Amino acid sequence: MADLTQVSDLGPSSSLSARTVPRVAVGHTATVRFTHWMTALCFLALLVSGIELVISHPRFYWGEEGNVNTPALFSIPIPSSRASVPTGYGYVLPDQNGWSRYLHFQAAWMVVATGLWYVIFGLLTGHFRRNLLPSRAEVLPGALAKVLRNHLRFKLAKDDQTYNSLQRLTYLVVVFGAFPLMIWTGLAMSPAVTSAFPFLVNVLGGHQSARTLHFFDTLFLVVFVAAHVLMVCLTGWRKRMRGMILGGPREDS
Repeated sequence: MADLTQVSDLGPSSSLSARTVPRVAVGHTATVRFTHWMTALCFLALLVSGIELVISHPRFYWGEEGNVNTPALFSIPIPSSRASVPTGYGYVLPDQNGWSRYLHFQAAWMVVATGLWYVIFGLLTGHFRRNLLPSRAEVLPGALAKVLRNHLRFKLAKDDQTYNSLQRLTYLVVVFGAFPLMIWTGLAMSPAVTSAFPFLVNVLGGHQSARTLHFFDTLFLVVFVAAHVLMVCLTGWRKRMRGMILGGPREDS
């Protein structure tokens, strides 16, 4: 996530016209770059290990309990890695449940620590207020509709270093909505955690409800990441990647 483009203010005594003032695109800070790539690495680990966990039981339920003798809310039509799970297939996949649980657990705590670091940084430095909080004019229905139309038509400004209103709202939903929900539902699936804090799972409707919500939240984040990568490609892959890896200011005439 980058800081917004800023224009230097030379003051009324300057002889230079405002039109000749170079725009300085403030690069990504070290904290933003580190937390971005650490989150991306953890998300990849969580996704791969999560897929293995789903394969072990590709059925989802609502409520506190769910098993092969319980009617499923819905099922994913894939083979399972456990012969006891009815999937309609005549074979089972290799069971990878052991390492996937360890990796999922470790990557989850790493992304929690990284997220806390990013949120504290954003609050203390005003990063969220400056770069992610849209103005009142930007959230008007007409303004949002125009930005959405441009995105759907792939009319994207490759030289624009700022976030538009749609990007800002999306990042806010992900940072303060989707990721906290992912952590919450993950903790709600742990008997060790819910035995000490039962309200975490009771509010969601039970352990199986938490697992189902966790799955749908994952799908939302996968779609977000895919759209994010697509936008990076369309607006200049090399430039965006260089900024997220190296950071640093760059002047635009």
